[in-house]
Amino acid sequence: MLWLMTVSGVFSAAMVMIVLAPALQSFPPAEAIRSSHLDFYLRLPLDTASSRSLNRFSFRKASTFRNAGQCGGGDSKYSGKFGVCDPNLVHVAITLDVEYLRGSVAAVNSILRNSQCPDSVFFHFLVSDTNLEDFIRSTFPQLKFKVYYFDPEIVRDLISTSVRQALEQPLNYARNYLAGLLESCVKKVIYLDSDLIVVDDIRKLWTTSLGEWTIGAPEYCHANFSKYFTARFWSDERLFGTFAGRKPCYFNTGVMVIDLVKWRASGYTEKIESWMKLQKSNRIYELGSLPPFLLVFAGNVATIEHRWNQHGLGGDSVRGSCRDLHPGPTSLLHWSGSGKPWLRLDSKQPCPLDSLWSPYDLYGYSL
Repeated sequence: MLWLMTVSGVFSAAMVMIVLAPALQSFPPAEAIRSSHLDFYLRLPLDTASSRSLNRFSFRKASTFRNAGQCGGGDSKYSGKFGVCDPNLVHVAITLDVEYLRGSVAAVNSILRNSQCPDSVFFHFLVSDTNLEDFIRSTFPQLKFKVYYFDPEIVRDLISTSVRQALEQPLNYARNYLAGLLESCVKKVIYLDSDLIVVDDIRKLWTTSLGEWTIGAPEYCHANFSKYFTARFWSDERLFGTFAGRKPCYFNTGVMVIDLVKWRASGYTEKIESWMKLQKSNRIYELGSLPPFLLVFAGNVATIEHRWNQHGLGGDSVRGSCRDLHPGPTSLLHWSGSGKPWLRLDSKQPCPLDSLWSPYDLYGYSL
């Protein structure tokens, strides 16, 4: 493993399998690169100058992807009478945000490149800007997808200040409304953040059984669960009593499998909103969109293998220090935290694992 300590430049695809071995060295801290270092187009609203600048700072067209022989005729099924309601599809929801667009594109590219049946994956893109559909179509000409507009005003009055401004963006809360945004025939969906790559077949995650529960996610019961809520919350039994009868554990909402039928039947969107309203007047938590999910679901989550969310690679919420992988196999790498791989790579201050993200990056100057 000594090569990890001297790594530089871009890893070849073959090196990916080496770095995903169970045991890895620890990496020294490195200060995160702030969003002020984003390329020019990422700082502009899409409905004005950024739509022009995308022509200058463009993304390369993704490579052609093909189903493996055992997948059958995906195209004919999709173009038939079922459409998005085709029961053979794997449904994946991702937000498309101007600031994280580069990450979202890399995430989609990684899913397609590592799926045995990429033509069976249907992407549901949640947006608050309206000029992105043509961009996605030109970057991924073969992609099955639909764009859903999420109105920021739905949550603007519900959002509280957080430890990091990026966590206050309305689109972070779009995951709360998936059950209402997506077609009623879509019974299950995988929700993914924009700062990750999938290095395994996404269908393996899709086929995870949720049992009696509405959501599934990797849980981390060794984490200090109490830190996600304020002293005021833990001093009021009417509040912390919500966990009575449960054994709540931390889980990261950037990777979830969601049973939309159960979600709709139980009205979980309204339950999450009720906690957000209480937060506005009582300040019961500090960290963005995560705590309401913990309040509603923690302790009632279908366990998914940790390999499906090797999270924290972006460091903490302030410094974004380099991190290594958790022990064990890896199917998904997640740069949660303040340090994003595209920013660190562009600023010539990458962390070692950022080089695993770069092969999926389609960003580049147009000629």
